[in-house]
Amino acid sequence: MKISRSQIVAAGITHRCPNCGGRTLFRTGTLFQLNKNCTDCGLQFERDEGFFLGSMSLNYGVTIFVFLVPVLFLYLADVFSGMTASVLAGVGAIVFPMLFYRSSRSWWLMSYYFFLPQHLPANRIDLVIGEDDNI
Repeated sequence: MKISRSQIVAAGITHRCPNCGGRTLFRTGTLFQLNKNCTDCGLQFERDEGFFLGSMSLNYGVTIFVFLVPVLFLYLADVFSGMTASVLAGVGAIVFPMLFYRSSRSWWLMSYYFFLPQHLPANRIDLVIGEDDNI
């Protein structure tokens, strides 16, 4: 394989294209718009309709475990009052997913190609059969 799993992970963590490493995952000047294809190598980011539904689940799970569970434990340890914990949880449940949006999209794409690296165009081995080849 030309692109290793460690290169795929590095690209996912840094929000880069898993195929060529270009900074083309998101549209320039926007926070939330994902390019349909890599402008450098042409890799199609959204494989099928609904492909990134998994990134929503990832974002939801990370929000709960990284932000909401610690707020709950701090409330149960009497560090926060009920009102303070409710406000923190409410604001965090809205703000944290927005801040983590780009990472969740990139990490979901990374996890797909981590387990199926042969689906990357750079790793594909296309069988070309000539007219004289007998199979």
